[in-house]
Amino acid sequence: MTSMFRTVLGADFERLHPQLRRRFAVGLDSNEACLGTGVMDRIWHGRRIVRPFLALGASRNILLPRTGADIPFTIENVPYRDTFGRETVSFVRTFAFPGDTRRFDAQMVLDPRGDRVLDYLGTHQHLASDLHLSAEPDGSLLIRSGDLRFREARVDLRLPEVLHGRAEVRESFDDTIGRFRIDVRVTNPVLGPVFGYQGTFTARYVAADTHGVRPGLRPVREEADRRIRSGHAQADRPAAPESARVAR
Repeated sequence: MTSMFRTVLGADFERLHPQLRRRFAVGLDSNEACLGTGVMDRIWHGRRIVRPFLALGASRNILLPRTGADIPFTIENVPYRDTFGRETVSFVRTFAFPGDTRRFDAQMVLDPRGDRVLDYLGTHQHLASDLHLSAEPDGSLLIRSGDLRFREARVDLRLPEVLHGRAEVRESFDDTIGRFRIDVRVTNPVLGPVFGYQGTFTARYVAADTHGVRPGLRPVREEADRRIRSGHAQADRPAAPESARVAR
């Protein structure tokens, strides 16, 4: 089994910078986890009207309610198999603001269609979005989010535009400084810019099986994809419960 990112990009995966190819090859097959450490040069917000949305999202480790400069940052990309048997890669980002640590959690799985990544957000996986990947001419990776959906047991609703956060993430590797660069921007179709951050980080790789999944890295609750329940995914996949809870 190849990594979900290589699967989605196909031959275009080879167009990525070599450092990005290794970083996004993390998975159970490669038995590698990627641990990044760096600094976000700037974390910003949009207009004052977006602040209530940021505060609400922050209660479930989604979005960032604070701004700042030169904020220490870590990202943990650890592969594991979730309670539905899906290969999952954590994207848990921690921001060490002065006197206050904040997290932005996501868990990524391969969409059953195989042409995109499914991004579950926050501590309870109530929000999910398709991610569309593209390898850019300069070797960077561009990630764009699709519609945002609310999921709870059999409920699967596309959120109205006013509640959508369209994310655009660009990761690259800067050979001059030997560091990864990341630029994240989230906008709303109605409210405009919501928040974003830019910075750099280094990465180290560890064996996923020996490193394991530390307590608190996985979400409190995991949600299965509707297409799996409705039988449009792999026919031989065991039936899954409506939802599952995992220990943190």
